[in-house]
Amino acid sequence: MAVVMNTEAAVSTSARPRRSMGRDVAGVAAILGIATIGYLLFPDNLALLTRIVAVALLVLSLDLVTGYCGVATLGHAALFGSGAYAAGIISAHYGINDPLLMTLAGIVGGAAAGLVSGAVILRGHGLPQLVLSIALINLFHEFANKASSWTGGSDGLSGISADPIFGYFEFDLYGHTAYVFAIILLLIVFVILRLLVRSPFGMLCRGIKEDPVRIRAMGASPKAALIKMYVISGAVAGVGGALNAITTQVVGLDSLSFTLSAESLVMLVLGGTGSLFGALSGTVIFMLFEDYVSAANPFHWLTMVGALLIAVVLFAPKGLYGSAAAFLNRKKEAGQ
Repeated sequence: MAVVMNTEAAVSTSARPRRSMGRDVAGVAAILGIATIGYLLFPDNLALLTRIVAVALLVLSLDLVTGYCGVATLGHAALFGSGAYAAGIISAHYGINDPLLMTLAGIVGGAAAGLVSGAVILRGHGLPQLVLSIALINLFHEFANKASSWTGGSDGLSGISADPIFGYFEFDLYGHTAYVFAIILLLIVFVILRLLVRSPFGMLCRGIKEDPVRIRAMGASPKAALIKMYVISGAVAGVGGALNAITTQVVGLDSLSFTLSAESLVMLVLGGTGSLFGALSGTVIFMLFEDYVSAANPFHWLTMVGALLIAVVLFAPKGLYGSAAAFLNRKKEAGQ
């Protein structure tokens, strides 16, 4: 009997990596499929699709600290904006126009902002965390506004340009290169984050969200782990900010706005927290819906967006993706 139980446990354990790898492959295939469909449906609006990818990276980074770690924040755009300004500054002021180096600068800028933000926000819990995050985004915004010699202030940072990638793929006026570059960055980040959230470190962060007292009793430091995740989250948001700076060739104070922070949280809740797939789906649905209704009804589009969010919260509290996944799991269990 014991041998049979051990055998079943071994089979179950060995099957988990295969299922996870299958979901990874399915996720990559879904991103490529949706990207191809978007390219075919909106060939003249690739700038919007590239913007969606940049914001999706911000929402993914927010999911790391909010969905997986349970840290409440309304100031995550500080990390996105820091990455955008870092990439823009080395181009506009130092003439470093290589897209890969600009992306690397965005990663460093976002990670540094993540370290600062994490060190401050993690000193509070619950509502005080929200207050600290709002204070931080306002401080970042005001600092960028006052440092106008570097950031351009309220006029925005202009003079940004990007050289052809590897010297061959030039950023054209129609946005083809920018869109492909954005999708490649998204795929790389998605695969890395899938590995991260399944790693022992990722499981530790989930444990901190569920029961930090038990994690501390086991000898681990919840605060140290959360700061590390905040730095990683900042690096991911910095990629999105750098992508935005490279493709639009301008960085404005709106990249450090409270509005962007709040909207990113709304997108995460819309798709479902604690799921990379949920973060991506929420971003795509929200931004496409917002673009469509604002064009169809410029005077009342916010009402329609608000109605959508209320409906999702009331009837799909786990988010659109999270509720759909839970429904499919119940159907699967009922069929067994």
